[in-house]
Amino acid sequence: MQLGLHTPLQDTSVGDLRTLWTTAESLGFDWISVWDHLGSLRGSTDNLEAVAMHAALACSTRHVRCACLVYSVGYRSPLVLADAVSTIDHLSGGRAVLGLGAGYLSREYEALGAPMPAPGDRSRQLAETARAVRALLDGDEVSVDGTFVHLDRARCAPTPVQGHLPMFIGGGGERATIPLAAAVADGWNVPMATPEDAARKISLLRACEEAAGRPAGSVEASIGIGLCFDESRIPARYGERWQTLRPSIAAGSTQQVIDMVATYLAAGTDLLVLSVRAPLDGELVDDLERFTTEVLAEFR
Repeated sequence: MQLGLHTPLQDTSVGDLRTLWTTAESLGFDWISVWDHLGSLRGSTDNLEAVAMHAALACSTRHVRCACLVYSVGYRSPLVLADAVSTIDHLSGGRAVLGLGAGYLSREYEALGAPMPAPGDRSRQLAETARAVRALLDGDEVSVDGTFVHLDRARCAPTPVQGHLPMFIGGGGERATIPLAAAVADGWNVPMATPEDAARKISLLRACEEAAGRPAGSVEASIGIGLCFDESRIPARYGERWQTLRPSIAAGSTQQVIDMVATYLAAGTDLLVLSVRAPLDGELVDDLERFTTEVLAEFR
């Protein structure tokens, strides 16, 4: 089992994040990612910027894959994204992963002073952006006059260290997002999915791969879940939405967590990503250590 850690950028510090990243790497994690938001999901504006922290992650680690889950395509030009992630690939020595998503928070669009597109338009913007960024990262000269993407002889230079920098599509949408991931992406991620949702969506992903003419398993299926061994601490750690998120938070005894992880693996999960929340304190590190020593050993 490949194991990832998804780190928030809200209500924390660069120093605490760097400490957590290096600790996770020493514990044997394969993947670390940051998120892309313009403010804290807890309602404050205290949130570090995604591209800068993606670069900091690359410079703070030596072995893990370094990703962002996921860059909202409504916030930056495809050329800006391609150039940024290619540069991060150079900073990391070839470990960068690009994640793209359609965006979903209206208040972030309001903060930008931009109208939030309707759901169908956001899906189309994601598709246009994904194809443009893929071509840019592959070294093509790209000219696009689409509905959302407009580029004129754009190039990404230097190109990434990796001959093919992996691109993930994030989101659980079954009519547009998953088929898009199956057609164009190297990986797909859905955050905080229940075991039942994960099984259904991964099955759909594999069917869409076949429909797109790609071999089964071409797209790495990654699922984000929560972790909090002490169930009484879940509300404090995951905030006001904890009850909604509870079915996708691994908690309780070691055996209970092992059993839950097993359901995700049985569903076809390739990469299990533990999605944590600040404070990034000793209690959280204790949970990660316990997971890697008592749970991960059952699956490797």
